Amino acid sequence: MGGVTVRDVDAQKFIAAYSAFLKRQGKLPIPGWDADWFYVRAAAVARHIYMRKTVGVGRLRKVHGSTKNRGSRPAHHVDASGSVDRKALQALEKIGVLEHDEDKGGRRITQSGQRDLDRIAKTTVDEEESDEE
Repeated sequence: MGGVTVRDVDAQKFIAAYSAFLKRQGKLPIPGWDADWFYVRAAAVARHIYMRKTVGVGRLRKVHGSTKNRGSRPAHHVDASGSVDRKALQALEKIGVLEHDEDKGGRRITQSGQRDLDRIAKTTVDEEESDEE
């Protein structure tokens, strides 16, 4: 593969490329929202798990959460909806990108999923290099 992995590519460019790949593949079932949004979330989840090996829904809720505006009181962090991240994990698991980790709990990336992500990372780097020339 040329030695390029997901870690070598800018996060935003990789997520955009992998979400386009998931959309082209057509295997990821889509809930009834804006279709592109779910592909982007699934790509972000796949990249997050690639970088950290084993991740569960609770950790993803914390990552995708934000600050709650409480008016004059101090702001606090609020976790994101677990349903969205759970459905993204289930969809990625269904197409073979992720698998359930029986030892630690949560999900981890499969060999074929890692190969797909590395291939998308390589094409992203190749496109960047061709744009620079």
